[in-house]
Amino acid sequence: MSMQGGSTPGRGLTLDEGPRMMEYICGECHFNQEVKPKDPVRCRECGYRILYKKRTRRLIVFDGR
Repeated sequence: MSMQGGSTPGRGLTLDEGPRMMEYICGECHFNQEVKPKDPVRCRECGYRILYKKRTRRLIVFDGR
């Protein structure tokens, strides 16, 4: 097995690579929108500047001690 091109074995491309987009909800008009890391924090519909992050659908378990 040769190591040409500087690639490491066991490491491949995943579908999640690239610009991450998060979903946010406008605090005024409740419009769902996706925001990239470099986009301004502003609603595209009404211009309101307070956006709320949507909750994840994954199960999150916290251990209370």
